[in-house]
Amino acid sequence: MVNAPAACFSRPAARAWTGPPAPAGVAAFHRTLPGYAPTPLVELPSLAAELGVRRVFVKDESSRLGLPAFKILGASWGIYRALCDTYGLAAAPLPRLRAALGPVRLITATDGNHGRAVAAMARLLGLAADVYVPYGVHPAAMAAIKAEGAGLTEVPGPYDEAVRLAADVAASDPEALLVQDTSWPGYERVPQWIVEGYSTLFSEIDDQLAAVGAVPAGLVAVPVGVGSLAQAAVAHYRSGPTRPTVLSVEPSAAACILASLHEDEPVTVETGSTTMAGLNCTTPSSLAWPVLRAGLDAAVAITDAESAQAAHDLAAVGISAGPCGAASLAGTRSALSYRRALAPEHGETIVLLNTEGQAANPSLP
Repeated sequence: MVNAPAACFSRPAARAWTGPPAPAGVAAFHRTLPGYAPTPLVELPSLAAELGVRRVFVKDESSRLGLPAFKILGASWGIYRALCDTYGLAAAPLPRLRAALGPVRLITATDGNHGRAVAAMARLLGLAADVYVPYGVHPAAMAAIKAEGAGLTEVPGPYDEAVRLAADVAASDPEALLVQDTSWPGYERVPQWIVEGYSTLFSEIDDQLAAVGAVPAGLVAVPVGVGSLAQAAVAHYRSGPTRPTVLSVEPSAAACILASLHEDEPVTVETGSTTMAGLNCTTPSSLAWPVLRAGLDAAVAITDAESAQAAHDLAAVGISAGPCGAASLAGTRSALSYRRALAPEHGETIVLLNTEGQAANPSLP
């Protein structure tokens, strides 16, 4: 357990690292899901003027496949791949997969959005789901999980404790499938599939920037919990010709990635209370850490007040952002005070990931 680290980190040399891309077929799978459409990429000239750059875009995940957050991209692909693997099916269409399923119960732990996404995918496939939530998850977020038809168990402890309990329950049930969006030694295949699912978000950004005549992103700001979405961002932007600054943004009360970067090894931090509940994580994903250590070149930690101000400012220009989603703007404001650590192209195009709408986090004041 380590104390809170300094509030920023940079390693520009990480931009030269190259890693493998997500496998082909992820975006094509998502296009088969009911209600799929690319989420908006909204240009905000007023923010560009404030930040002193040419163009700023917000990738708005406040409504993704009927849910108020991006998590369904990873949960759907992870569950699909895990079930196909379990039943020996190769790239089966969803109707064929549903027909092949025996009794399966999906189990996960969550701070909110991932659990709701797993529950929604279970409902789509006609499966049962049990979701474990740590202390501090807002009652409205728990109600949303239950509304998807899942069972819900409150755990009187932090996120890591909820994950351990979910894993133990799944291990004791031969009909259970653990669908967790963090990894540890011995549990990495499903989390890797979940990370691959997030690649659709970044492919959409590339296409949308090109469609409006914008140059590729010079900075991409990513809210971070255990690091899985940032892992997907690094994998995407370090496997092709575009090499922006990938900036991770965490709550100062739970900055496990930032602390690990400073220590140059994965560490567990003691977390506190934060309105950014979905980012309130103590330990980096073991799968994400090597990728982030190699290819993530900037990280910052922000306060709840900074996130709340960013959410207020985004609302003023028509973007619904919860505390986690607004973190990308708050973190970018902080990071731009260290411009020398950023990619030279950062002043041309910045992309902020609004990972959740305000409805996903009703605690936002």
